[in-house]
Amino acid sequence: MLRFGLFGTGHWATVAHGAALATHPGARLAGVWGRDPAKAEALARRHDVPAFADVDALIDAVDAVAVALPPDVQAEIAVRAARAGRHLLLDKPLALTVADADAVVAAAREAGVASIVFFTRRFLPPIAGFLAATAATGGWHGAQASMLASIYQPGNPYEGSGWRRSHGGLWDVGPHVLSMLVPVLGPVRQVAAMNAPRQTTHLLLAHDGGAASTVSLTLDSPPAATFSDVVFHGEQGRAAVPQGRWDPTEALGLALDQLLEQVHTGSRDHECDVRFGRDVVAVLAAAETAMAQGRTVTL
Repeated sequence: MLRFGLFGTGHWATVAHGAALATHPGARLAGVWGRDPAKAEALARRHDVPAFADVDALIDAVDAVAVALPPDVQAEIAVRAARAGRHLLLDKPLALTVADADAVVAAAREAGVASIVFFTRRFLPPIAGFLAATAATGGWHGAQASMLASIYQPGNPYEGSGWRRSHGGLWDVGPHVLSMLVPVLGPVRQVAAMNAPRQTTHLLLAHDGGAASTVSLTLDSPPAATFSDVVFHGEQGRAAVPQGRWDPTEALGLALDQLLEQVHTGSRDHECDVRFGRDVVAVLAAAETAMAQGRTVTL
């Protein structure tokens, strides 16, 4: 059984990471660290584990880390954990800069640790199965994707998230979209981008092999205009990513299954490992450059 340290005490750490770690048969939640000691104590008490006041003390006490923190904080902790030989269960986006993402990749590679970045939808069986079948079919010319969310409403668990307010839908829901587009259309090679009202970002992406996709993203949509859809088009017609309600604890449990399999088999090759997480960060950073400079950016 792998001992995990949980880094983070917010909503996602509670309903996804903490809940899944506490119930997974192959994992044992061994401690909690948070930037707010009172919240860390409360979450630790809920799971009857100790709260740690020091990052490295918790890293030393476990075999793996699960991180549910802002991306810039996550990247630093991930590097420290990997250098200590701890396996990594991280959240998206991996980091807020390509340099920080590269540092995580380098640390994981040099230490030989297993890693998964939790792109939630990639671990939902209906979506994972759809993407695998759609990629196998081939002949896709492109896709249209929209994730228009409205999180800055009273009572929303993310309304006070500072990094989301600063970086918007591009960095928060953009990784979800990319995690579904890339397996079918291939890596992104060129990015054009434009801003629109309510912190909306519109992307035009060129993929390997000639396919192109368009993406619209925001966290500040008018509530009546929220919308989420990813549709591929090509020689076989149209194919839409399945919709429906999903359980974050179930999805994270499947991510834990796959991380544990890496640990037990010695494999360090996963489709959502830190290398893929780094490539997603590179696309997001390219989009910011494209918007700032009014040009198409080649990766």
